[in-house]
Amino acid sequence: MKKFIQTIKDIWTIEELRNKILLTLGFMAIYRFAAQVPLPGIDITVAQAALQNQTSGGGILGLLDMFTGGAFAQASIVALGIMPYISASIVVQLMGIAVPYLQKLQKDGESGRKKINQITRWLTIAITMVQGPAYITNIYQLIPSDAFYISGGMFWITSMVILTAGTVFAMWLGEKITDKGIGNGISLLIMIGIIARLPESFIQEFAAKMTASNGALIMILLEIVIWLLVVMICVYLVTAVRKIAVQYARKTVAGNIKSVAGVRDYIPLKLNSSGVMPIIFAQAIMFAPALMAGSDNDIVKSIGIEFSNMFGFWYNMLFAFLIIIFSYFYTAITIPTNKMADDLKRSGGFIPGVRPGKDTGELLDRVLSLITFPGSLMLAAVAILPALVVKFGLTQSWALFYGGTSLLIMVGVAIDTIQQINSHLLNRHYDGLMKKGTKRKLLS
Repeated sequence: MKKFIQTIKDIWTIEELRNKILLTLGFMAIYRFAAQVPLPGIDITVAQAALQNQTSGGGILGLLDMFTGGAFAQASIVALGIMPYISASIVVQLMGIAVPYLQKLQKDGESGRKKINQITRWLTIAITMVQGPAYITNIYQLIPSDAFYISGGMFWITSMVILTAGTVFAMWLGEKITDKGIGNGISLLIMIGIIARLPESFIQEFAAKMTASNGALIMILLEIVIWLLVVMICVYLVTAVRKIAVQYARKTVAGNIKSVAGVRDYIPLKLNSSGVMPIIFAQAIMFAPALMAGSDNDIVKSIGIEFSNMFGFWYNMLFAFLIIIFSYFYTAITIPTNKMADDLKRSGGFIPGVRPGKDTGELLDRVLSLITFPGSLMLAAVAILPALVVKFGLTQSWALFYGGTSLLIMVGVAIDTIQQINSHLLNRHYDGLMKKGTKRKLLS
């Protein structure tokens, strides 16, 4: 605890790092404030009651509401949150595999990255123009007509403009946090939305347990202990790596006839190289079977109803299978083992006992395939864990924090942000050791 307090003091003493953290907290506070501002033209009390009733039972809409920090169920101006930007980023990333123009931009360095970001922004607006009408239609179906102060085309136009502006504003906040704050801005906005729902979900679980049995406090304590164990498993899943030893050739300086021994290093291959992307892809696919619930055919309708329940058996079986498949797919397209082998060869490095070039690429690909299998199994297990803990009496809103995308995002973003803070601290300390010699003088 003493070391933690000292670290906080160090962070506060370094002006640059302190300003970055305060700026990040300020932008996140602005986003949370915007999530409480409702769309104009409707009775917000009626709208919130109808939408919260729709999302309170979990399911896909419950997840969307969680990612937007409750803005989805509050008919907020940022009801769509940052999700259109996430969808656009995924589409652009996938198109980069098949579209030559995007492949060229990816190789153009900083200028190419700026153009890709611009394409992603315009695609975000296009996706918002599709998701916005769907959200407004949902409002029209749930809310009585007398609850609208503005009706017809005027409500559609104003709501579409405001929802689009809200999404663009959220996207701008995320990019500003990334540029001038600490951590990945888009991920932090999603994480703060998820964390905003955590206290409410825990209070609901606590209230449900207190009214159900006399041993409520023991059950709550047991649930917290299990939840902490799941968090530890997620930390391991995010940080675990397989180290491939690398040897760099001996160097000789001709003028002084000085020989420098070869340097040993390693290539870190992550156990879960794909992060939460397989879960996001799988959930997008799971929308398709759910659409079958509206069919007139009884068999097709029953199948659709079965796959509409995210806590059901068959839903989670298919969900886990898709996560494993997408883990291999996403790892294959994002980890270029052949390019890694070529770069290693050009830098004079080699894996002991393996020929540089093609053989090295094959080894890296084989090792990556072997570690992806247990990684994908762990990812699938964490993803379907909410459906398992619900069977033990947990409320659905609290169960969503026992795994799935929400918990993995929280853990992954927290680790990434902590690593960035540590890098600032280490860089500052290294400068101080070289210039002043002591940490005390550095921070004074």
